[in-house]
Amino acid sequence: MRREDLQQLINGLGDPAERSVAATALAYAVGAEDLLILLEDAEAGVLAPAPGFPPTLPGGPTWGAFLGACRRRGELVTEVAFPTLSESKRVRAYASGAGAVIALVGGSPTVAALELYEHLSLVIQLLKTEQAAAAAEGAAATAAQAHRQAAAVAAVLDQARGRLAHQSTQLQAALTESSRLNEELRSLAATLEARVAKEITERMAAEEQLRQAQKMEAIGQLTGGVAHDFNNLLTVILGGLDQMDRQLAKLPDDNAVARLRRSRDMAQQACQRAATLTSRLLAFARRQALDPKPVDANRMVGGMAELLARTLGEQVQLEVVTAPGLWTAMADPSELESALLNLAVNARDAMPTSGRLTVETGNVFLDEAYVAEIPEPVPPGQYVMIAVSDTGCGMSADTVERVFEPFFTTKPLGQGTGLGLSQVYGFVRQSGGHVRIYSEVGQGTTVKLYLPRAWEVDETAVGAPPRVGRADGGDEVILVVEDHDDLRAYSVSVLKELGYRVMEASAGLAALERLDQAAHVDLLFTDVILPGGMDGRGLADEARRRRPGLKVLFTTGYTRNAIVHNGRLDPGVQLVSKPFTFEALARKVRAVLDGGPSMASAQQMGLPPETGAEVPV
Repeated sequence: MRREDLQQLINGLGDPAERSVAATALAYAVGAEDLLILLEDAEAGVLAPAPGFPPTLPGGPTWGAFLGACRRRGELVTEVAFPTLSESKRVRAYASGAGAVIALVGGSPTVAALELYEHLSLVIQLLKTEQAAAAAEGAAATAAQAHRQAAAVAAVLDQARGRLAHQSTQLQAALTESSRLNEELRSLAATLEARVAKEITERMAAEEQLRQAQKMEAIGQLTGGVAHDFNNLLTVILGGLDQMDRQLAKLPDDNAVARLRRSRDMAQQACQRAATLTSRLLAFARRQALDPKPVDANRMVGGMAELLARTLGEQVQLEVVTAPGLWTAMADPSELESALLNLAVNARDAMPTSGRLTVETGNVFLDEAYVAEIPEPVPPGQYVMIAVSDTGCGMSADTVERVFEPFFTTKPLGQGTGLGLSQVYGFVRQSGGHVRIYSEVGQGTTVKLYLPRAWEVDETAVGAPPRVGRADGGDEVILVVEDHDDLRAYSVSVLKELGYRVMEASAGLAALERLDQAAHVDLLFTDVILPGGMDGRGLADEARRRRPGLKVLFTTGYTRNAIVHNGRLDPGVQLVSKPFTFEALARKVRAVLDGGPSMASAQQMGLPPETGAEVPV
């Protein structure tokens, strides 16, 4: 039978007045004697003929067993009494999980019930709608009868007339609501497929975002554990090299000493590269301890122009375009400089012979429509934009999709780690900002950094260079707490060499015991991650409770929540990151003992409740 003829017969089921005749014709068309459609009554919980089909069926045990078997999904072939109890005919049926049964009675059907069910899916939706409408009409008829009875009683009982009028209004509203619901059912049935497809698409997108977030979390946890141990080892190695450097300075210059100095220099360079690699991993995983401050991006870009020009070389022309009236950004200045330098290096490698690099600043609004379309949304509102554009070879769309992934690089083997752009991405995201990259093969690349605007800014401090502390020592008392034996020994030796009086402990409880025993302690120098159930932050809080005014300096190779929240150092926290050198530790300890630099206020670290496509301002 042609598909068009079959569809025409199926369409005939849409008319309730012709449904019985259309069902018989459809049954004969597929080789059966009759077609029945049964629907589950939602209130009674039993199967019954759908509207327009014979309202009653022969009873008997065969029908009882058949209807019971229809509770399970799938196809069913059995014998039933039909059309009377005295006759028995073969029935082939399909029961769906949606409470509907298609039954072909008698004959030898030429089409499987399942196939026919797929053709009848819209008809079944229509029958369910009619079933619901019939139930609603029955309720409405009952209500109307009650209204008439109430009106008859109201003619006799004048005192109840007002109450009955109110009930009549309510019943009329129920009838109106019933009609509205029927119309909604018809509309829902017509748009069901489109709504299901949309919901599936949205759910798949949400699941992909969840998988990405879980992958980032797993990478972050792995990176953090590795960074903590690795930075401890690097600190000890760098410390040993520092000691070697100071001892070599006392020896006379000869070939042996020169070879030792070259070996030392190579080892120091390797340690610095390892520290940079760890830092980039932490940046991508958003596990850095950022110290955001108000930053004048115009001043920073202008101050970096000479460094960028030297990095690019003579074959690349540098152009800086700063926007007048630029807002102040909130970001970690040193990490922002590192991000811009990374972008410049990548641009230089994309222009091996010649080209132009443009660094541009501007004020922009990111509105709700724009931020809703990006993979990791940011709050809509005001942002400071820094764009780095090159005229290099550009990238394909597939490369742009992966360019921020860690260890992904288009450079030849041995010429790149694949962590430069991932570091930029992680830093900007951890700062509460957004990164967008535009590129086409042969047309160059533009990377735009959007950093949150800073509010309530002290203009006299914006963009001021950080103060460099003294590297000399003193005679203060310092308590060193570090569970890594070699690293603790190195830290103690450095501080003693600087003239400080030093006590040491390997865990928080032991440190508190030493604190209680000491007559005077000026500084607590503690690792953030400690064994024994008390981390460095908990130790510092308890130590300050016992010794008000005690100064604290933290050190860590990785920290998550103890002194860093929302990717930022807590206000007032002093930190020297591992791996640190002799001079870095000396300067930081002296700076903390002398009072230390001021921290950004809590108000400067927040964003206003304003909201605002990227709109230049």
